[in-house]
Amino acid sequence: MLVWLTIIGVWGIDRYIKFLVQTNFIPGETLKVIPKVFHLTYVLNPGAAFGLMAGQTWIFIVTAVLVISGIIYGQFRIPRKERITRLALGIIGGGALGNLYDRLVIGRVVDYLDFQIWPYVFNFADSMIVIGVGLLMLAIYRDEKKTPSKSEFDVSNK
Repeated sequence: MLVWLTIIGVWGIDRYIKFLVQTNFIPGETLKVIPKVFHLTYVLNPGAAFGLMAGQTWIFIVTAVLVISGIIYGQFRIPRKERITRLALGIIGGGALGNLYDRLVIGRVVDYLDFQIWPYVFNFADSMIVIGVGLLMLAIYRDEKKTPSKSEFDVSNK
């Protein structure tokens, strides 16, 4: 249930923010929130992160469908007690669904978070994917620390 609720929550927040951006800005318009630090800039991104592979929408659609399918399948196989892993998968799935929705409905992804320290604009869904992957890496790291390695049990080396 945690995976499903997280997917729906992340997707809902992403849709709401993108709706606000699309109804209050025109593409290319910028609002200086903190001058020279953080702006809201409405960009329609035809590619992946950083505008890479512009025009290859079908690749991103297939990738998102595979990721979401893998999460749906995997969530039935992950024990309920692994809450961080389940949360991470929900966050990744919600972010992937948010950008997939944009690609299917408008053909491009709505980006708006514009930190002036670098030249790229991104969105909430992108942020959730990155945070979800970070949480998943943390869960894997913690699991690796808990699970003794095979060599610790191998008495033939001693």
